[in-house]
Amino acid sequence: MNPASADVAAMLEGAGAALSVTLVLATNLFVGREPSDPSTCVTVFDTPGRAPLLTLAGDLGPNYHFPSIQIRVRDKAYLDGWNLIGSIRDYLHGLHGVNQGGSLYDVIRCSQDPSFLEWDERGRCSFVVTFDIARNWP
Repeated sequence: MNPASADVAAMLEGAGAALSVTLVLATNLFVGREPSDPSTCVTVFDTPGRAPLLTLAGDLGPNYHFPSIQIRVRDKAYLDGWNLIGSIRDYLHGLHGVNQGGSLYDVIRCSQDPSFLEWDERGRCSFVVTFDIARNWP
């Protein structure tokens, strides 16, 4: 089973025209670690989610998990970064019934709307958006 960050990055890479920018893994789309370049990039991080599903008998039941991810967008232009993170939110929020990386993603829901994070020492701005996920796997 992949971490949710890797699966969601693959979904973003396959989003095509739904986003304002074409995202390519290891070029302008990254998982778990944001590189110093390129200036415009998207990075997906795993963040704490809810505990896995338990049945009344106390077992894990159907391998149902509730991970959370945070997506960070960095850009030199404030409005371009804001528009990109907004298009990512719009694409992922409500996405459901997606098979990716051996998991069925029943729903992806935006739990924290996009917000400005910081300006870095190279004059680039960063924005973040957070999603809660419901997924299961065989």
